[in-house]
Amino acid sequence: MATQSPAGRRPPLTRQRVIDAAVALADAGGLQALTMRRLAQALGVEPMSVYYHVANKAQILDEIVDFVFAQIDLPTAQEPWKSAMRRRAISARDALVRHPWAAGLMDSRTNPGPATLRHHDAVIGKLRSSGFSIVLTAHAVSVLDGYIYGFALQEKALPFDSPETAAQVAEMILEQFPAEDYPHLAELTTEHVLQPGYDYSEEFEFGLDLILDGLERHLRADM
Repeated sequence: MATQSPAGRRPPLTRQRVIDAAVALADAGGLQALTMRRLAQALGVEPMSVYYHVANKAQILDEIVDFVFAQIDLPTAQEPWKSAMRRRAISARDALVRHPWAAGLMDSRTNPGPATLRHHDAVIGKLRSSGFSIVLTAHAVSVLDGYIYGFALQEKALPFDSPETAAQVAEMILEQFPAEDYPHLAELTTEHVLQPGYDYSEEFEFGLDLILDGLERHLRADM
């Protein structure tokens, strides 16, 4: 239902309202739910009113990607590069959990917005000011972003969304094959996945620290 003013009239349509509504539609139903017609319906206006603020769906995608980039923590001048990259990576994954449609879209746009450009410039600038060469900076950005987006896509594709449902799915799968035929799979499932407190999302920070430790070794070798 569209928000209305105290006088009973809808607030004026703005570019920001269009973007917010587009993000809400994508969050609720994925990118396939984001059409100009549905967007206009969500805003309580005719489609032509939406086109006054955005040219087409491609521009909407540019805008909502920029919306997500604006939510990711940027490095600060004072903090060490390693903690800055760790904080930024965790913040990026959190944003992708809130907006699961974004993982496959973040670096796909050819008309990046100001938040997107500011984000990449800040990350590159932090690495360069911390002693990373141009080449090592490129390697660092590639491996970090590949891990962040790849983990988000894998997590989104899993057939469970909580520790409780993970255990249920694992037990169901175990019941479908003899443990003696697949002993290593059965061992990992029973001794790890089915243990109290297991949470797949915690794997993210373990892998992230491996990457950061590896980058630190390369940085020291270059100095």
